[in-house]
Parts: sequence; structure tokens; C-alpha cells
Amino acid sequence: MTTVVCPGSFDPITLGHLDVVRRATTMFDDVVVGVAKNPGKSGLLDLETRAGLVRAALASAAETEPGLARVSVAVVPGLLVDFCREIGAVAVVKGLRGGGDFDAEQPMALMNRHLSGVETIFLPGDQRYAHVASSLVKDIVRHGGQVDDLVPAGVTEALRAALGQPAAGS
Repeated sequence: MTTVVCPGSFDPITLGHLDVVRRATTMFDDVVVGVAKNPGKSGLLDLETRAGLVRAALASAAETEPGLARVSVAVVPGLLVDFCREIGAVAVVKGLRGGGDFDAEQPMALMNRHLSGVETIFLPGDQRYAHVASSLVKDIVRHGGQVDDLVPAGVTEALRAALGQPAAGS
């Protein structure tokens, strides 16, 4: 069984994240979505809320794509390499929207390999989602905009609640 981790802060999960996980399931036996706290980012949603939104998105998508039903979700408590070692993951799978993502991800990939030998596999993101970033999604919602076509069901409502905004249609 080949286990990989698709890590991220998922604050919040987007359709771009979901696409990377979906494609990872076609290449590997066991895919674990690792929801992590990124100390370089100020998170809006707490870890458990983010993990819950990922689980809900996967469950909903699995209705039409059964391969997603076998994806598990876990909170990464510390270093990603320690988590990978603990669950027996042979690689980390990351999606890249463009060159800027590669520039940010490459040093982390090299450090993870240095620390533990775990490799990182980069998947080019689907161009339909190249403009979608969790930080932009949060900013749009913060200013009253609509993001339902960028995120799985339930995410917009969770963001509005975290921001103290009324639910849509209220």
C-alpha cells in the first residue's frame, strides 16, 4: 500500500485543493489530507473546523467520485515529516498554481527530504483554479463577495460565521 499526504492549512479548502486530492487518488493507494497550522499565516478557522470542512467536502464529492471515499483526513500536530513517518507515508503531494507556488514549495520539499527522506511530488494545478487561493477567498467573503463557485458547499457559511457576518439571505 502506497500512502501519501496532501498537506495544507486549508483555511479554507477550495475546489483547487479538492482537485489535487482527487488526482492523487488516481495515483496512490492511500491518500491522507493533512490539515496543518501554518505559523506563517494567521488562520481564520480553527484546525478542527478546517478538518471538518475537508471531511464534508470529500464526503459530498465521493457521492459522484467513489475514489474520494477512501481519502482520510487528519490534523498534523507538528512537523509534517514526523506525521509522514508516523503514518508510513512515502511522499507528500502538493498542487502548484504557478511559478510562485513552486518558489515557495521547493525549499520546504528539499528540507523535508533532508530531514526524513520523504519526497515531494508536485502536481500542476488545473487552470480552472489557478486564480483561487484561500487568502483571496477569505478576503472576498470579508468584503461581502460571493465565492460559492470557488469552494465546496458549506465553506462560505463557515467563513461568514467566523467573520461574524450574517448568513446569505438573512
